[in-house]
Amino acid sequence: MNARIGPAERKQEPSARPPLIRELLLVVGLFLVYKLGRQLADGRTGEAFSNAHDVWNFERAVHLPSERAVQGALLHSDTLVHVVNTYYATVHFPATVLFLAWLYWRRPVHYVWSRRVLTALTGAALVLHLLVPLAPPRMLASTGLIDTGRVFGPSVYGASPASDQLSNQFAAMPSLHVGWALMVAVGLIAATRSRWRWLWLLHPLMTLFVVVSTANHYWLDAIVAVALLGVALAFIRVPRRGSLIVRSSKEPDSSAVPESSDVPHPHSSAVPDTVPLVSSGGSR
Repeated sequence: MNARIGPAERKQEPSARPPLIRELLLVVGLFLVYKLGRQLADGRTGEAFSNAHDVWNFERAVHLPSERAVQGALLHSDTLVHVVNTYYATVHFPATVLFLAWLYWRRPVHYVWSRRVLTALTGAALVLHLLVPLAPPRMLASTGLIDTGRVFGPSVYGASPASDQLSNQFAAMPSLHVGWALMVAVGLIAATRSRWRWLWLLHPLMTLFVVVSTANHYWLDAIVAVALLGVALAFIRVPRRGSLIVRSSKEPDSSAVPESSDVPHPHSSAVPDTVPLVSSGGSR
């Protein structure tokens, strides 16, 4: 269907941007909930290590690849170890913040969708962190894995889970590193049109290699994170591309056209060429 793009429609995308203060308060609220979860996880060391042995044995029973093989490939180069440790320490949270900030300013409709998905994913993960405390493989001597962050640096964790006031080291299941990284890729693929946008999938793939090779997560942690994200995406549907109306820089603003007898009436036969609105769900 063909229709004229009016001033109200041109302003549709900016008007979808939620108040910045409210969004910042939501982020602070999520952080406080995480801190509460960290406090509730105290005193469950025995349970966390018991679950860790169960996960390790389950992975071997179903013949998942050994995390030792992945770490062995990493340990051939001290430089690579430092790069991977730095990636683990510095990319996870900043990349997600930049992703949300860019969507907020450039794709507000997709920002709201992405924020909802990330909130659902993080909320479900926090519930699992409390229900299933899990020591990461770097803490299990029987696995033969080493804590690359502690041995080579840099490390983001305290010397022991009890002394770490910022993070819950028994929150290995699921891996929010992998879940958030995959959502960043999915969100950017959905919100952009470049032929190169599929390269964003390299971010979650790199993150998966990083969290496994540094012995911070098991394969199963990543699998559960991907499954939770899949459920969230199934219930929180991506916005239709047709819901975003982008005006060409060459298109004149009809609100700036003065009223004149020379301007054709919309119902006359002299209506200028119309601009098609393309929407996967029909015209709006």
